[in-house]
Amino acid sequence: MGDELVLVTGGTGFVGVNCVIRLLADGTRVRATVRDLNRADDLRNLVRLGGGDPARLEIAASDLLADDGWPEAVRDVTQVLHVASPFPTRQPRRADDLISPARDGTLRVLRAARDAGVRRVVQTSSFAAIGYGPHPGRRFTEDDWTDPDATGVTAYVRSKTLAERAAWEFVEREGGDLELSVVNPVGVFGPAIGTDLSSSLALMLGLLNGTYPAVPRGSLNAVDVRDVADLHVLAMRHPDAAGERFLAVSGDAFTYPEFAQLLRDGLGDRARRVTTRVVPDWIVRAGAPFNADLRGMVAELGHRLDASHEKATRVLGWNPRPRDEAVLASARSLIELGLVAA
Repeated sequence: MGDELVLVTGGTGFVGVNCVIRLLADGTRVRATVRDLNRADDLRNLVRLGGGDPARLEIAASDLLADDGWPEAVRDVTQVLHVASPFPTRQPRRADDLISPARDGTLRVLRAARDAGVRRVVQTSSFAAIGYGPHPGRRFTEDDWTDPDATGVTAYVRSKTLAERAAWEFVEREGGDLELSVVNPVGVFGPAIGTDLSSSLALMLGLLNGTYPAVPRGSLNAVDVRDVADLHVLAMRHPDAAGERFLAVSGDAFTYPEFAQLLRDGLGDRARRVTTRVVPDWIVRAGAPFNADLRGMVAELGHRLDASHEKATRVLGWNPRPRDEAVLASARSLIELGLVAA
């Protein structure tokens, strides 16, 4: 590890900052990107809050929408964790607002990495690139791919699918000696660092504060952000990870009512505003033409999107925390940050 200099893109994001902290804990030299150097102090503070040493962190400015800055960001780098990608709290009006930064930004990073002689890029994709469209009738695995043109597929799901497809095609056709490995996380939970919340934690905060009068009859998966960071590092270093994708998931999927009940059981009075009421399917379908978030839920109604981490465990020795532990760690951190109403 002494000769490694690892670039982490999207350093201020929930997964990105945990990757930075994880690498620094190993004694690895780390450079992280932010869109604007005005956020450099924000990143250093997040690293400090997460128990890392920001004095040992380099910070570079690079934007997924522009070529400028990427040659400097990858200079002397041995591996890249490409984590940066937009993940909205609401569906955008224009699909290209997500698709272009995800796909074109990924290609910018890969070109810069190839040209700089980087050994391996680990791309953060998503379960979104695996689990939407026709259901395989079993647990989803890394062999499955989302159909980006399937009915009900949201702009975010399309963006992650098209970005990952583009990455594999680039490496095959133009990558030269560059290796690619991909991590596909499900809903990422675990302790919040700071108050700029990821979409998964924003959803949880809404439940804890009683924002939602009812929950849909869909499902969601969970994994702890610390385990996602560990999986990125394993995929970066393990010789058998090159050319492979790995699902980051812990345990079975929750239905939304089960997820809400876990919060109520695990937190007691602090979760008294969490609803376990289920919104009827017909209401979700009726509202879908007028609401992008509801449109994204229609295809999931009544389905459990179970997925397997068998490959990551078998190939890389990855052993994630239980899903309930990941979810309750998130909730307790939001309470400790003072974001949950008393």
